[in-house]
Amino acid sequence: MIELRHLKTLVSLARTHSVKLSAAELSMTQSALSHQLKTLEDHLGQRLFERKTQPLVWTRAGQTLLQLAEEVLPRVAKAEQTLAALHTGEAGRLYIGVDCHTCFDWLLPLLSDYQTRWPSVDLDVRSALGDAPIQALLNRQVDLLITSDPVNCSENAGSSRALRFVPLFEYELVVCLSPDHPLAGHDWLTPQALAQTTLITYPAPTWKLDVFSRFLLPAKVQPSSVRYSELTLMMLQQVDAGRGVCVLPRWLLAEQTAFSHLVLRPLSATGLWSKLYAGVAADQADQPFVIDFIERAADTMQPEAPSP
Repeated sequence: MIELRHLKTLVSLARTHSVKLSAAELSMTQSALSHQLKTLEDHLGQRLFERKTQPLVWTRAGQTLLQLAEEVLPRVAKAEQTLAALHTGEAGRLYIGVDCHTCFDWLLPLLSDYQTRWPSVDLDVRSALGDAPIQALLNRQVDLLITSDPVNCSENAGSSRALRFVPLFEYELVVCLSPDHPLAGHDWLTPQALAQTTLITYPAPTWKLDVFSRFLLPAKVQPSSVRYSELTLMMLQQVDAGRGVCVLPRWLLAEQTAFSHLVLRPLSATGLWSKLYAGVAADQADQPFVIDFIERAADTMQPEAPSP
């Protein structure tokens, strides 16, 4: 049987051209190395090099086996490095599932520095998770899920004990209106006020949108009409044109300087607050590269203070 020690011996011989020097390099006696080579040749039924030649003259069989050694040994060494990195948490896979439309605005800029710090982590972002994002996490289609509703996700999956949800940051959702909108003069808005508006929102199920699940539906209120847009900038352009209102995180609107003239109003006197979580499989939560990503995500967003 050809073993790694045989391949290492052949590479050493190709480098030193001497059984004596290779024996010293491999911390073996010359007789032990000669015996190893003789045993390998007996197994193959062929000589690997001509004896008593200086430098060594390789036979066709020896050249073939030496080529194999030069191909295999670097791959084995790389695999050993990868396994060691996996063991210490320096390498792995982090497929990030995104269950909120606004997450990309802070997530994508974060990834460049993160990938520099963790070059051996296979990184990807996946947004097309459908209505069962938690199942994608349980099935290991993604390794980390960014979501604002871990409770419902866990209940839907029926396997919450297999997952761990870590809070990232809290933020306020506000109504964005054009300056001449009839509701712009209010200090804050009620669900009934939005009943007279066209609400522009992302194309997502209502249970995923806090303005519906936590503000309008509990009050048994629906906006007069709903329009959908995939893009935040398009939503803001429609608001600016007086075609409706939208509800977005205050931090996101603060970054849209081209629309700083738009009016922002809280939802209710105390505001509507939401929180983002990172969901991970419990057996992956302690990986250093996972911990570092979660810490970076939390640090990227300056925490807002909820209204008293």
